[in-house]
Amino acid sequence: MDELIWQPAREIARLVRERQISAVDVMGAYYDQIERLNPTLNAIVNLIPREDALALARSADDKTQRRQLTGALHGLPMAPKDAHEVKGFPTTCGFVPWADHVAETDGKLIARQRRAGALFIGKTNMPEFGLGSHTFNSLFGATLNPYDVGKTPGGSSGGAAVGLATAMLPLADGSDMGGSLRNPASFCNVVGLRPSIGRVPDQRSFGWFGRITTAGPMARTVSDAALLLSVQAGPVADDPLSLPEPGLEFDQPLDIDPASLRLAWSTDLDLVPVDREVAALIEQAASVFEGLGSRTVNAHPDLTGAMDVFHTQRAASMAVIGRGLDRSLPNWRDYAKDTAVWNIEQGFALSSEEILRSEIDRTAIYRRVVAFFEDYDALLLPAAQVPPFDKGQDWVREINGQPMSTYIDWMTICCAISITGLPAISVPCGFSAGGLPVGLQIVGRPRGDLSLLRIAYAFEQATLHHAQRPPI
Repeated sequence: MDELIWQPAREIARLVRERQISAVDVMGAYYDQIERLNPTLNAIVNLIPREDALALARSADDKTQRRQLTGALHGLPMAPKDAHEVKGFPTTCGFVPWADHVAETDGKLIARQRRAGALFIGKTNMPEFGLGSHTFNSLFGATLNPYDVGKTPGGSSGGAAVGLATAMLPLADGSDMGGSLRNPASFCNVVGLRPSIGRVPDQRSFGWFGRITTAGPMARTVSDAALLLSVQAGPVADDPLSLPEPGLEFDQPLDIDPASLRLAWSTDLDLVPVDREVAALIEQAASVFEGLGSRTVNAHPDLTGAMDVFHTQRAASMAVIGRGLDRSLPNWRDYAKDTAVWNIEQGFALSSEEILRSEIDRTAIYRRVVAFFEDYDALLLPAAQVPPFDKGQDWVREINGQPMSTYIDWMTICCAISITGLPAISVPCGFSAGGLPVGLQIVGRPRGDLSLLRIAYAFEQATLHHAQRPPI
């Protein structure tokens, strides 16, 4: 049973579906692991009692016996990110005043996962409001990196990444504005997929303008990420940017001939400083593809102005949060962390000219990027500019001696890609000299999510970095 929890989610679901193992046994094995590790790592919050979880599993087994299988995730325990609404669970976003905000219904993404048979046992920890790639908050405290408990697991989907890396969860969901799926995947040696904008349901107030956030899957393998995407994805009527392909399109074999690929790679996009060990591993990743027969070129699209757009459109979305807080909790600044207050105030100060200019500039950048991808199947980049950093450091202040101006700028390598709306994935790429994980960010063509998964799968199978478990 100890080894069962390390099996791919696909395999566990198959065993349950074919009644070779019970959902109760699966749940018990995961709870054993949670009870061993979560008190130290603090990845899962608002965890339901074991007996309540076993009752959910018994219900799933009853359905299995009656051949009423609910879907691809039947019998699998999950703990959604604490930003996602799950009926009966608080949606706290790591913010103390929201500790008791219990959701009355499932959000659209969670509803799809529930219909597919997922059993919800808690939530995964995140930074306050999901701001900053370091998972800590005043409500639940810090989540720790299982490869070195003195380091951060990244964020904002940090609890999800740690739950996967330590086999406390078979699958996890997250969301990504400026790297919140890709960064923690990089820091924890798992897979984080940021799908194309519109690939999965979105319930945010910005349906069109400033759309830079998307939910997506996390897993220990690319194949498992594709499995969860097949549940999450698909058109929804009230999302104006929803893409038409059904989710099942992504649940198919991922084999590809690497010799057919034309790949660009860059260690820094000529925009940012990148830790030297990280840069070296990205160059090695390009060499891996060359060894597989792919054509690789050191090249990248022109992303000049991308961070200006990101800062403006992120701040605009923060202003929406701030206006809501002003109405419901006028003294919210007494509870929020400094970076959240700064970012929300930045949104309040935006002019209409700045907002309109950001959209015009974003369109120009997108057109340059689309032209670039006419010659390439994917772009290889770091998924984070640094390896995991000390848990006591709130954000990265300098890289290679170059100061970072804000708490966001050290993640430019992801933020700049976010504004393109292109799909991007972080896959395990190797380890620093100190044994800390580093992720490879692979950016796919516009709306090319399936092709991106296949390219990532080829790299994963050639390297097997994902098989190295954390020492804890």
